[in-house]
Amino acid sequence: MVFLADNLNGGSLVHQFNDFVKTYDVRGLVGSQLSDEVVECFGAAFADELGLSGKELVVGHDMRDSSPGFAAAFSLGARKRGANVVMLGLCSTDMNYYASGFLDLPAAMFTASHNPASYNGIKLSRAGARGISLDTGLAAIRDRAAVFFESGIPADSATGSERNLSVIADYSNYLRKLVPLQGIRKLKIVIDTANGMGGLTVPVVLGDDASIEIVPMYFELDGSFPNHEANPLDSKNLVDLQQMVVSSGADLGLAFDGDADRCFAVDEKGFPVTPSAVAAIVSKREILRVQDSGEKTPIVLHNLLTSKSVSETIIAHGAIPQVTKVGHSLIKDQMASTGAVFGGEHSAHYYFREFWGADNGMLAAMHLISELGTQDQAMSEISVDYTPYFASGEINSTVADAHEAQSRVAAEFEGAFLEELDGKTYSHQDGDTWWWCNIRSSNTEPLLRLNVESNHESVMNQIRDRALAAITSKA
Repeated sequence: MVFLADNLNGGSLVHQFNDFVKTYDVRGLVGSQLSDEVVECFGAAFADELGLSGKELVVGHDMRDSSPGFAAAFSLGARKRGANVVMLGLCSTDMNYYASGFLDLPAAMFTASHNPASYNGIKLSRAGARGISLDTGLAAIRDRAAVFFESGIPADSATGSERNLSVIADYSNYLRKLVPLQGIRKLKIVIDTANGMGGLTVPVVLGDDASIEIVPMYFELDGSFPNHEANPLDSKNLVDLQQMVVSSGADLGLAFDGDADRCFAVDEKGFPVTPSAVAAIVSKREILRVQDSGEKTPIVLHNLLTSKSVSETIIAHGAIPQVTKVGHSLIKDQMASTGAVFGGEHSAHYYFREFWGADNGMLAAMHLISELGTQDQAMSEISVDYTPYFASGEINSTVADAHEAQSRVAAEFEGAFLEELDGKTYSHQDGDTWWWCNIRSSNTEPLLRLNVESNHESVMNQIRDRALAAITSKA
């Protein structure tokens, strides 16, 4: 491997750090990009940027082989700059958010989420589980870390302390208060945690409930992901779950990603329940909950790639939908600024006001279980009501020149209504027929991402094919 320290003459450190400091978090290859030395510098930079000398911060990590060492290195760097570190040990990302929110402390979580075993990363939060992105402090942390890596970390006047704290029991109790599952009908649920952190959290949160029979799949914590990638957004990683749901006669299947902050669902027939359907179901439940407490017109957020059915559900239940850009730090900021009760993304991130505006896959799963367990309908019958339209799903195309490709799409859909909140969204309505089409550039790769939806399958297919032809045209 070529280590970062061996490459200092190949360009500025900030430029090299840009390779693994992404828009919303740190994510890079272990060894060639992330090492104990690099991570230690990020710990020091985090402490300095947030002014944590003499104050506490929280550090947790997932089950990847490199994660415990990286968490220790981050702690060392932060303590050199005078911060006092609370070590959570093994935890899911939403457990880390719980600690940050409940204790009102900044936090660092070591995980690469759904990425392969060769990756690791850091998700950083301010106190109260508030996200940190490039625009809200991550760029400054990156720049400070680069200076420390080149010049060394100066010791603070007083080295900080370190203590251990387990929060899993309190985390579980808190979730159970938010979504009580007592009194639901008996359910058999297959849960695939992909050898990720759900293998730790699921048995604690759901395992003691007499109404739920759990059929576990890949609960053993193993950062090498021996069974399949911990990325349920890719359909091939749902195949084992789908087969087990059908063969075992289960009522529901749930799949968590590597750090267990995202949850995907499969109905009793083995068909995926779209994240938009889950967002609509949870939106309804959260709206009704707060309306029962006297909040007449709550705000609910959804990103621009969720199905039109999500905003329709929000409006139908007397709430106010607000559309957002894609990206968890952006939505967490908007959750705080608007006081929204809930937020949903097409990527299966679900945000809750009662969880400090942070995303929590387990809470979304519990809402789905409660919805199913308090009705006589099967999951397939419930989800079909929230999936009335036809969607392409996200289609990625490699392009040499994204601007030129977008220009070709603009020419193809000349005359359609155009919005530029996040990429370009074209829409059109002719009588009862409507469609929308969004094309966004990837933040990290030479890709254009296409999403199309219509209330007619033939129209969706036609718009999808026209957009793809324009994106990939060599002319």
